[in-house]
Amino acid sequence: MAINLLRDKGGVPLSQQRMSWRDMVGKPISKLDDDAFTRVRIILMNGQELDALRTKQVALRMNRKARVQLAELMRVEQHQATTINWLIGADHSPIETTIGYEQTAIEVTASVAQLEPDSYLATGYRYALLEDFDHLYRYSALLDRLEGKDANNIVQGFTDIVPGRPTIEHHRAPEHDLLEPYGPDAALATKLHAITLTGGEYQTHDYYMNIGPIFADPLARQLYAEIASVESQHITHYGSMLNPEESILEKLLLSEAAEVWNYAGCVEQESNPRIKAIWERFLDYELGHFQVALQLFKDVERRDPETVLGDGRLPPFIRFESQRQFVRETIDRETSLRKNGTQVVEEAEEGTTSRDYRRAVNADGSPSSTVSATYSWAPGTELTRVEEKAA
Repeated sequence: MAINLLRDKGGVPLSQQRMSWRDMVGKPISKLDDDAFTRVRIILMNGQELDALRTKQVALRMNRKARVQLAELMRVEQHQATTINWLIGADHSPIETTIGYEQTAIEVTASVAQLEPDSYLATGYRYALLEDFDHLYRYSALLDRLEGKDANNIVQGFTDIVPGRPTIEHHRAPEHDLLEPYGPDAALATKLHAITLTGGEYQTHDYYMNIGPIFADPLARQLYAEIASVESQHITHYGSMLNPEESILEKLLLSEAAEVWNYAGCVEQESNPRIKAIWERFLDYELGHFQVALQLFKDVERRDPETVLGDGRLPPFIRFESQRQFVRETIDRETSLRKNGTQVVEEAEEGTTSRDYRRAVNADGSPSSTVSATYSWAPGTELTRVEEKAA
């Protein structure tokens, strides 16, 4: 989709963006009949909308001149987020939705890692990828334990369900979660990748923090607490990629550019016509939002947007397809890697404060290790068990 952020003036004007409750709360997808990557796109874009709201809330608190426009933008973003989030239906249990979140993290991060032009940041994406990959395995064990279900019903064979870097090894001292940020001359792709992954991890963290306490099973409660902590580390990991010298209106401009880029990628690749129509509508909305952010940037900061957006051409889209081979190769090469400050290093060079921190936080055991102690994924788990009992 050939969109140029600086030349194209399309989109629905902000004043015409209205939705009814019926628009927002439509028919959800089916966990079995819809393609797994439709759910991946839904989860990804809900995270982008929530992060766009978060960015605007910060901007509202820091900029008097933009308050009205920001309030108007946030109202529409809220309704877009509602529309998208409500597409996940009641046929998904909370753990099955969790499986969908982890599949999203794996497949999206793997694609971004291959698209990223900065080799240092690409290493950072691969590093966290192996941790989300292991989370999928631990939650699949929990799904089997509590519901007797096969996680492959959710991932539909696109994503392997095997251990990655063990979750017990993910816990780091805070100073070792940071990365060096991209600079002002970074490619637009680099900026959009970091914004997208930060928003995705924020959403996952908040979801786990909200649903973790609803479980009666003590191990489930502990597992969500453990992995939510790691997701918080991932927010720091990806968020530290963002240039801290960017102004708040520069960040707003990039946030809107990221939404345009992500919706355009969803439109190009969506297989469900009804969901594709939602992506097309919201792409038109975001093109309108981008024009508001662009004008604010020009009027308030008196700066040339080309210094932020380059030539305005959208970079290649995230590929919504199985990244199995890339993930397997990354597991083979990089599972043993660790963090020391802002560098990814061999295991023996890991920051010593992380080892001290792990000993403390795992003093009474690791829920992620316990939940999978007797678990080994095999295809058709629940059907196989029924057949074995019948025999």
